Amino acid sequence: MANSKYEYVKDYERSDCLLPSTYIVIRIDGRGFHRFSIKYAFEKPNDRRASELMNAAAAGVLTEIPEICIAYGLSDEFSFVFDKTCNLFERRESKIITIVVSTFTSYYLYLWTSYFPAKSLSPPLPSFDGRAVLYPSETLLRDYFNWRQVDCHVNNLYNTTFWALVNKGGQSPTQAEQDLKGTLAADKNEILFSRFQVNYNNEPAIFKKGSILYRKASYDAPNIPTTTENDSGPVGRRETGPLSKTQEDTDKKRRAKARIVIEHEDLIKAEFWKERPWLLSGYHQRSFSNTNS
Repeated sequence: MANSKYEYVKDYERSDCLLPSTYIVIRIDGRGFHRFSIKYAFEKPNDRRASELMNAAAAGVLTEIPEICIAYGLSDEFSFVFDKTCNLFERRESKIITIVVSTFTSYYLYLWTSYFPAKSLSPPLPSFDGRAVLYPSETLLRDYFNWRQVDCHVNNLYNTTFWALVNKGGQSPTQAEQDLKGTLAADKNEILFSRFQVNYNNEPAIFKKGSILYRKASYDAPNIPTTTENDSGPVGRRETGPLSKTQEDTDKKRRAKARIVIEHEDLIKAEFWKERPWLLSGYHQRSFSNTNS
C-alpha cells in the first residue's frame, strides 16, 4: 500500500486477533430461513433436498479452507472448527468469519439448482450470518458438539410431531402447538406411534443427528494415544510444538486433497472420537485419503 498523508486512518482499525491455543468455532446461521422455507415450499417437517444442499455447501467450505478440521450441521446452521494451532489470517476474527460465511453462501447459491432445479431463486436471496466462539480444551469443544446435537434431536422430535398433527391429524398449527405444550420426549413419541404409527427411531439419521463432515485420514505413525477417562474427556490428544513453514504447507496440501466424508453419527458418545483420533488430536503427521476405502 502506497504511503500517503491519508494513511493515518488505518489507526482507527481495531485489532481483532483471536486468542492463541484455542479451538476456533465459526457458527453460521441462515438469515430469515423460516420465511425462506415457506417461499420455496420446503417439505415439512424436513426437506432432504434442503439438508443435502446445506451439506454440499459445507463440503465446499472444507474444500476451499483446508485449515478446518471438522464441521457439524443441523437445519439451517453449520459449525466449522479450526484446530488450536491454526494461524489462518493470523487468527483475525473478522477475516476468518467473513471467509467462512462468504464461501458457504457462494456454494449454497451455486449449488441451488442441483437440488431445486424447478425453483429459481429471486430476491431476497438466501444469506447467512456468522460468529466466532473459542474453546480452550477438547472437553469444552466436545460439549459444544453435544449441545448442538441435543438441540438437533429435541427440535426434530418436536417438528416431526408437530407436522404429523398438522399434515396427518388435520389440526391447525395453533392447535398442534397447544397440544404439544408441556409435553416430554416420551409424550411426543407416544403421539407419533399411537396416533400415526410412526416410530421415531426409524426416522432418517440425517434429521435426528445432524451431519458431520471431516476428511478421511490415517496416520503415518502407528501408535496414536487413545486413552479416555470418561465419555466427555479427551480422546487421543497429542500436543505438538509449532510446525515449520514447510510442514504447514505439506499438511495444508494433504488436507486439500483429502476425501471429505459426510456422516450422521452420535457425537455425544466417546466411540465417535476414539475411532477418529486425528480429528482433534493435534498430531500433524497424518496422511489423508482421497479414496473410497
